[in-house]
Amino acid sequence: MATVLPVRPNTNSTGTTNSTASRTLSTQHHTLSSNSDSASAHSHALYEHAPAQLPSHRHISNGLGNGNGVPSPMTRRRQRPIKSQYPANSTEKHVEYILVASFDIDRGSVMEHQYPGPVGGDEHMLAELMLPDQTHLRSQDWTIFFLHKDAAGEEDDEMKRRKKRRRRRRRKLGEDGQTEAGAEEREDVDGDDGDGEEDDIDADDDYDDSSDEEAFDGPPLVYVLNLVNTKQDHTVKRGAVVKAMAYFANPAIGTLAGLYNAVNAMDLSLMPRLNSYERFILQSSDAKDLFLEKFEAIIAQRMAGSNASPSNPALTAPSPTMNPSQRARYGLPRDTHELESVVPYAGIPIPVKVPTALLPETVGDFSLVKLITTFSTPHTASPQPFAPTHPHLTTSGALTHPIIVLLNALLTQKRIIFLGHNLPSSDVAEAVLGACALASGGVLRGFTRHAFPYTDLTKIDDLLKVPGFIAGVTNPAFAHKTEWWDLLCDLGTGRMRISNRIEAVSPIPEGVRFFQQPGHLPSASSSTAGSAASTAVTGISALAAAGASLSAGLGGSGLMGTVISGDATGDVAFMAGVLRAIEERHGEGAVRRKFRRWVVKFTRLAAAFEEWVYGASMLVIAPTPSTTHPPPSPFAAADQSPSLSASSPKPVSNSNSSPASLPPEVLTHGYVFPTPQSKTNELAANATRIEGWRSTRSYYNFVQDTAASYPRRPVKSVDLQHLHDRLAKLRLTSEGSGAVYLAICQVVRGEREVEELLAVVGGGVWGADGGVQGGALQGAAAGGGGGVGGQGQGLFYLGFGLFHPKVEVREAVAGLLGRVREHEAGRHFWVGVGRFVQGARERVERAREARVRDAEEKAEEAAGG
Repeated sequence: MATVLPVRPNTNSTGTTNSTASRTLSTQHHTLSSNSDSASAHSHALYEHAPAQLPSHRHISNGLGNGNGVPSPMTRRRQRPIKSQYPANSTEKHVEYILVASFDIDRGSVMEHQYPGPVGGDEHMLAELMLPDQTHLRSQDWTIFFLHKDAAGEEDDEMKRRKKRRRRRRRKLGEDGQTEAGAEEREDVDGDDGDGEEDDIDADDDYDDSSDEEAFDGPPLVYVLNLVNTKQDHTVKRGAVVKAMAYFANPAIGTLAGLYNAVNAMDLSLMPRLNSYERFILQSSDAKDLFLEKFEAIIAQRMAGSNASPSNPALTAPSPTMNPSQRARYGLPRDTHELESVVPYAGIPIPVKVPTALLPETVGDFSLVKLITTFSTPHTASPQPFAPTHPHLTTSGALTHPIIVLLNALLTQKRIIFLGHNLPSSDVAEAVLGACALASGGVLRGFTRHAFPYTDLTKIDDLLKVPGFIAGVTNPAFAHKTEWWDLLCDLGTGRMRISNRIEAVSPIPEGVRFFQQPGHLPSASSSTAGSAASTAVTGISALAAAGASLSAGLGGSGLMGTVISGDATGDVAFMAGVLRAIEERHGEGAVRRKFRRWVVKFTRLAAAFEEWVYGASMLVIAPTPSTTHPPPSPFAAADQSPSLSASSPKPVSNSNSSPASLPPEVLTHGYVFPTPQSKTNELAANATRIEGWRSTRSYYNFVQDTAASYPRRPVKSVDLQHLHDRLAKLRLTSEGSGAVYLAICQVVRGEREVEELLAVVGGGVWGADGGVQGGALQGAAAGGGGGVGGQGQGLFYLGFGLFHPKVEVREAVAGLLGRVREHEAGRHFWVGVGRFVQGARERVERAREARVRDAEEKAEEAAGG
């Protein structure tokens, strides 16, 4: 599946449309539609297909700081050209087709033009989809819909590419020898190829994480954007002329060819290709110069003739003394989250912004802020209980927040309808696209492939054949057909309804019965069940209490017949944090990051649920512990953590060392619970929701994605997320925390390992929404920084290692933070820790240097004596 996003207006933090000439285009598969005719409505559609996002290679850096006190990135071991997401000489086009359809009062919906050739499929159906209901009543409207493309030709092309890659790999093995070949294979796992050719876009597809994201979904999707303008004209039949692009007086073939060529002439070759960790880090930060070095390097390569090779010296980035015309042509982006380009049409350069990093299931221009506000405002003003309730949906009881009900419905693959009576079809389309991104979080897949951003009654037979669809409609007749849907979301009233004909959960799942057995019953009252600590606490206890209220994370009134007091799942606290962020205008990006953390936490909780209830889980690939030293329980951390032996592990050069070289206490994995009782409470509260998810498309896609991404994971010997969460959530002794710090420092050595660590701390599921106490403590300890650019706690918990009582731990953490500081993305995290932590690292380094000097002097004296 290729995710392709339409031409769309820019949105601000509240999701409203800016009145600006700049348009945003997210490219992969596209279709732009328009309608016109004197006695009919024409639809003009543009199909777009662009190559999937591929991982970037190590970049060529000029080694300079950015002038803002931010340290320069680390020196690269190998200088490789930066690959482009959309190479200039690629045969892929931004737009594949342009369609023109019309509605005639006598003939109905008719497809009039298809340029440069027929798309295939039912032309009458396409024409109907391109003409939304009641278009003549509005001055402008747009819709988007998806088409399933025939995969036969795509499979042939993919087979040819695979054969080409195998031949190239065999040639490398024959030319470079076994040693070089082994090194090259290791580089390939990092997403690099060995030939360094800018035009060879398939060289590392074997390890391309973006292509794996689409490998299991079947034939690629074609995304169709349909824009409609209406002009009142009483001289024509029906009194109106409807056109998608009003400036096209006559959408003839020549006009379509001009538009087709103009859009495909848009130059996106200066957009660097990012790997999965880099994309996530970029999405997790608001820093406008993150990965700017990659843009500098790819611009330098272009200016040098696009013939860079690994043996070439580092190329010079654009400088103030450069020719002004060259700087204008190869200007650096003002915000690295977007690449600014132009579409040259009719002699006018039309500005376009293209997102640099797209996550799965992110399609179109939608606003989660708008979606959340639509359903939260009525619920906050006048809460109405859901009737009927359902164990998969109302996981916090009848007054479960509507957004949580929607999330649960998406995760458990319910049939969802967004109804917008008397609203533009664009409103329901935005809601559908926003809902897909809400549940995906850039982690889960399988929502957009079964989404219908706009449909009508004529497609109802086909719609009902799709299990777990997400559809947008404007016809109020859908509201009365409760057998057609499981959850109805009325955009006009801001209310949701659960169908009285929704399928019941029967029999009770095994995972739910598990928590009804003696020994696994949740506590009726627990300090971790409330949304805040009941008594005032300070210091480390405040951190633990603030985090304990969050550790639940997923909504649940839980068990059938069992009532858990308080907010056992943390959904109430989570939604309070989301609404607070919206009120404080943190922006669309911050809200999306919160839901991504929610989804990441949900998947880790589900893995813990399966391992406890069923004994194993396919959602996680755990490190292999030593058979002679079984790992202890993580709950022993508070008072009986295993001591760190005198032969504590020292940092080594190989970040993927065998688990046998690590102490057994750091080989545990999975979600970290503060106490055994909190584990019971959380998993019991989420049992119905997790059981509902385990039989869905997104679950099986996630299992496949987990297996496919494991070979590319830089750190396989430990679970970095687990170790970081232990530092954040458990009250470890100095010996226990020392083992965790040394393990992290041992495995995080190279650039790719640092990227994985930054992805962990940038999207950490602990403390980012930790309420007033947790946020205040983090801000104070980080010198007021508390993370940078919305990166949650950032390096807060790792920085604590600089104050560890053991000198070897302090020095190892100082070395780790030094590697983070030298990384092109890590330097932004380093600035966010504040002067307190930065000063502590400097003191540790000075002490280490003094100790080394003293040792050398004593050695010299001994030798001289």
